[in-house]
Amino acid sequence: MAGSDEVNRNACKTVVPLHTWVLISNFKVSYHMLRRPDGTFERDLAEYMDRRVPANPKPVEGVSSFDHVIDPSVGLEARIYRAVAGNAAAAEGAAALTLPILEFLGGAPSPDPLPVIIFFHGGSFAHSASSTTIYDNLCRQFVKLSKGVVVSVNYRRAPEHRYPCAYDDGWAALKWAQAQPFLRSGEGARLRVFLAGDSSGGNIAHHVAVRAAEEGIKIHGNILLNAMFGGNERTESERRLDGKYFVTLQDRDWYWKAYLPEDADRDHPACNPFGPNGRRLKGLPFAKSLIIVSGLDLTCDRQLGYAEGLREDGHDVKLVHREKATIGFYLLSNTDHYHEVMEEIAEFVRANLL
Repeated sequence: MAGSDEVNRNACKTVVPLHTWVLISNFKVSYHMLRRPDGTFERDLAEYMDRRVPANPKPVEGVSSFDHVIDPSVGLEARIYRAVAGNAAAAEGAAALTLPILEFLGGAPSPDPLPVIIFFHGGSFAHSASSTTIYDNLCRQFVKLSKGVVVSVNYRRAPEHRYPCAYDDGWAALKWAQAQPFLRSGEGARLRVFLAGDSSGGNIAHHVAVRAAEEGIKIHGNILLNAMFGGNERTESERRLDGKYFVTLQDRDWYWKAYLPEDADRDHPACNPFGPNGRRLKGLPFAKSLIIVSGLDLTCDRQLGYAEGLREDGHDVKLVHREKATIGFYLLSNTDHYHEVMEEIAEFVRANLL
């Protein structure tokens, strides 16, 4: 049972900087306003309240971005980020900015190995977008860390678009990336792709990676930050942390009900991949995984169990368990958790690029 709001607010303030507390507390308030008891969602209000930034082909700190439709049949877009050399950074005028984008999209494979990170934003399948400010900032940071390209997928959201829409959009983004010569690089002009995401985005990355393994598509690595998993039976961390660090079990249950098929429970494989209705991955050529877990996230036991499930099936897992971190610590660069985890991500990409 969740404790009182006053106790829980005080607990949060002792473990996160003020800016982080304000950021996530504001999300919590707005998210509560948007969820209706009948399972529907205030989408128009959500779009109005979401803090977003436009794509910017003019480089900011050496990174430019542009939006591109990758599947017109469902209106699926992605925001593409890339590093830009010094001369391009000085370009001025619409024509000067647009032409390099067109040249980039139509370009040949890079002779040097280039990581491509396909990123799925968080928001519990219902909130946020590829243009949401916090995710725009995070993707720019990934470009700086990896020296590669980031493709941030603006997948369809629940409850308007339930399972498996988000997974289908993730798969469409991967297949689109496979078909683009400008994203290939190095010896053999191969796509050197990593799947990454936080919260629901981490869940999507897992399920897209499973399908890729089944169909023989090489993924160089999966990067999961506080990936969203669940199940019918409550774990110890779910009971202990319910309501204490920004999130309640009631919140999580609402989002699963909004995303899963209407007749499904939380032991559906989308929610509980290694649960009683899930499947094991032994024998599949599943990618190496970097799994980032916050110890003060009420679903941390789920994430630790997921890492253990991969290991039991014979797969390579690097687990980074930040026991004193809360959800969202990777969105602001104001803690040691942030900087140390960003170094882990950079090293993981470097080590698995070839």
